[in-house]
Amino acid sequence: MIQRRSMLGALAGMPLAGRALAQSGDAWPSRPIRIVVGFAAGGATDITTRTIAPKLQSLLGQPIIVENRPGGGGNLATELVVRAAPDGYTLLMGTIGALAINPTLFGNLTFDPRADLTPIGMAGDILNILVVPADRPWRSVSDLIAAARAQPDTLTYGSSGIGGAGHLAGALLDREAGIRTIHVPYRGGGPMMTDLISGKVDFAFSTAPTALPQIEGGRLRAIAVPTAQRSPITGTLPAISETLPAFEVANWYALLGPKNLPVTIVARMGSALQSALRDPEIVAQMARQGTEPRPGAPEELARFIREETEKWAPIVRATGATPN
Repeated sequence: MIQRRSMLGALAGMPLAGRALAQSGDAWPSRPIRIVVGFAAGGATDITTRTIAPKLQSLLGQPIIVENRPGGGGNLATELVVRAAPDGYTLLMGTIGALAINPTLFGNLTFDPRADLTPIGMAGDILNILVVPADRPWRSVSDLIAAARAQPDTLTYGSSGIGGAGHLAGALLDREAGIRTIHVPYRGGGPMMTDLISGKVDFAFSTAPTALPQIEGGRLRAIAVPTAQRSPITGTLPAISETLPAFEVANWYALLGPKNLPVTIVARMGSALQSALRDPEIVAQMARQGTEPRPGAPEELARFIREETEKWAPIVRATGATPN
């Protein structure tokens, strides 16, 4: 009774627009939900989202449509969701780049991810792998560094987009190893992978879901992982920190909605997301892709994004990374 009176009191104090949103939240979802991905199909963000989507659809009883809106290192997709109505039918699968790196990297954003989006929950941590085309001679981090030192401003590295973990990992490698390489940004991990396999770029910090099939197929060679220790996913593959101490670049994804998303929608979508991420079949499928599910509460995500933004801001400035 106390909870019911509290809810009635809160609704009585709302303006009419607020009441309408609350009512729509109570009935949510009554039509398809789209989750916007800021990169092209075939990349890790796309793969992860499509892995989770069928379970969300089953739990919520409405179709989940994954919509790819590549461009601007995830900024185009983020802004689309920022400008969307807070009705729960347009959500964002955000990344470390769009949510925590781009606010520092880009000086002209018309939105603030922390202020203009509503956190729903973490989706997962994705392993990055330093890879080269199979026909390149390099077999270690030291080999790659030596080649870059011998040919300054010549070797190229691809990334899924400006401001992503792959971009910053390359910039950090330049700084820590004292080399100069050229960044080539793409509109997603899929297009980047096509050019990497064909040798149009020399190396990349690729996400595991995109890289592992190519490594297993002999089209790419794995050199190292940008983690503090070796990863169980890649076994004996060295960590870059064994050559360059303290070198570490993490990658993660999270689900968010527009600002002022009703708490009822946040709660229901968050519950569905956490259930999906604990489903044994999805956990196993994500593990095969090199992804670790990371269910968590909205407030935990809000705190994490703040911490990641504060962590990456000085690194972005120190590396001299630019949106090019």
